[in-house]
Amino acid sequence: MRPAKQILPLIVFSQFCCTSLWFAGNAVMPELYLNFNLNKEALGHLTSAVQFGFITGTLIFAFLSLADRFSPSKLFFISAVFGAIFNLGIILDNNNLNSLLLLRFFTGFSLAGIYPVGMKIAADYYDKGLGKSLGYLVGALVLGTAFPHFLKTFTGTEELPWRLVIIATSLFALLGGLLILLFVPNGPFRKAKGKFKFNAIFKAFNNKPLRSAAFGYFGHMWELYTFWAFVPVILTAYKLSFPTSDFNISLWSFVIIGIGGVSCVLGGYISKHLGVKKTASIALLLSGVCCLLFPLIFLETSATILLIFLCFWGITVVADSPLFSTLIANNAVAENKGTVLTIVNSIGFVITIVNLQLINYLHQVAPVYSLSLLSLGPAFGLWRIIKKSK
Repeated sequence: MRPAKQILPLIVFSQFCCTSLWFAGNAVMPELYLNFNLNKEALGHLTSAVQFGFITGTLIFAFLSLADRFSPSKLFFISAVFGAIFNLGIILDNNNLNSLLLLRFFTGFSLAGIYPVGMKIAADYYDKGLGKSLGYLVGALVLGTAFPHFLKTFTGTEELPWRLVIIATSLFALLGGLLILLFVPNGPFRKAKGKFKFNAIFKAFNNKPLRSAAFGYFGHMWELYTFWAFVPVILTAYKLSFPTSDFNISLWSFVIIGIGGVSCVLGGYISKHLGVKKTASIALLLSGVCCLLFPLIFLETSATILLIFLCFWGITVVADSPLFSTLIANNAVAENKGTVLTIVNSIGFVITIVNLQLINYLHQVAPVYSLSLLSLGPAFGLWRIIKKSK
C-alpha cells in the first residue's frame, strides 16, 4: 500500500478531474441557449437538475450505506464512468430542455459517488489531520467546478469548440476514476459495514456537536452554489450596465470560483491555530457580509472594485466547507462515517435547489438585490454555532 502522503495528491487530482462535470453545462450556457432554443430561466433549472440528481444519488447511497459496505475506490470509479457518459450526452444535436435536464440529473446522480465518496476515502487514510486533508479535497472540488469556465476561454463561437469543453470534462472524469481505481486501495482506517441499519442515520443526528456542525454546513450551502451559478450572470449583467468595462467573463468566472480552492487549503492550516469551529465561523461571517454589500459594489462604476470584491467573496464563500465536513466526520462514529457525510451532503444540496429556484425567480424582478438574500444562510449557520457554544 502506498504511504498516505502519496495517496492524498492522487485523491485530490482525481477529485478535481471528476468534479469538472459539475458546472460543465453552466460554462457553455450561452451556447446551450442558442443551440437548443432555451429561455433564460434554463440556468436555474439545469443547475438545479444537477443538484437534484446529486441529492437523489446521495440519499440512495446513504440509505444503502454503499460507501461503508463496499470499496469506496470502486464506487468512485463506476460513478466517474457514468458521470462522463451522461455529461457527454450534452453534445448531441437533438437535445431539448427535457433531455438536457435528464442528462444533468444523471450527471448529478453520478457525482454522489464522487464528492462524498472522495471525502470518505480521505477519512479512511487520515485519522489525524483530517481538516487539512479535506481542505485539499474540497479545494480540488472548487477548482474542478471552475475548470469548465477556464476551458471556455479558449473556445470561439463556432459550433464545435463549445462541445470540446464537454468532451474534455468527460475525459478528465474518466482519468480521475481510473487513478482512484488503480492506485488508491481501501484505507487503513476503513471499517467495512456488514449490513445496513436503517436507524443509523437518524441516531447520528442525536449527537449535538455533529448536529451543530451540520446546521452550520446547511447555512453555508444556502449561499455557495447559488453564488457560483450566478457569477457569470453577475459579470454579464455588469458589462451590459457598464459597456465600457473590459474583462473576459469566462476567465474571471474561473478565477472568482477557482480562487476558493486556495482558501479551502489555507483554511485547513489556519484551523490548526485558531480551531476548526472558529475558523469556519469567521469565513461564514465574512461571506455573509459580502452578500449584504454586493448591491452597493455592483452599482459602482469601477470594474476593478467589482472583480476584487467578487474574488474576496469567492475566497470566503467556500473556505468553511472542508471545516464543517471535518467537524461532521470527527463527530461521526467510524462505521457510519461515509453514510453520515453523504446524508449531510444530501440535505445541503436540497437547500441549494430551494435557493437556486428562489433567486432564479427573484433575479428576474430585482436582479441586483436578489443575491442579498444569500445572507440568510450564513446568518442561520452562525446562529446555530453560537447557540451550541453557549
